[in-house]
Amino acid sequence: VQLQASGGGLVQPGGSLRLSCAASGSGFSFYIMGWYRQAPGKERELVADISSSSSPNYRDSIKGRFTISRDNAKNTVYLQMNSLKPEDTAVYYCNVRRYALGHRYDYWGQGTQVTVSS
Repeated sequence: VQLQASGGGLVQPGGSLRLSCAASGSGFSFYIMGWYRQAPGKERELVADISSSSSPNYRDSIKGRFTISRDNAKNTVYLQMNSLKPEDTAVYYCNVRRYALGHRYDYWGQGTQVTVSS
């Protein structure tokens, strides 16, 4: 399983970015896909994830600003980020997780830097 994330960069406060993450392999339509982020000196945290039926889940601090979506035909998950704030600055990691026989399996992308600064 390989995940390739893209779309990070430097943006001014109030700006927008769209992250993409393409997964190689098969079966991803059945998995939960999502985005985590990690700011310097902080723990990695869930930003948003989306179920195989495209039901989204968001952390409170980004609700109304970020939108997660997926295209199962392309094995790709997206994160549209609007009204970005300096506190959104972090490395964003794509994640795919599945459950089998009571175990959780996580797969991670390489991370993409998002910097919100004037």
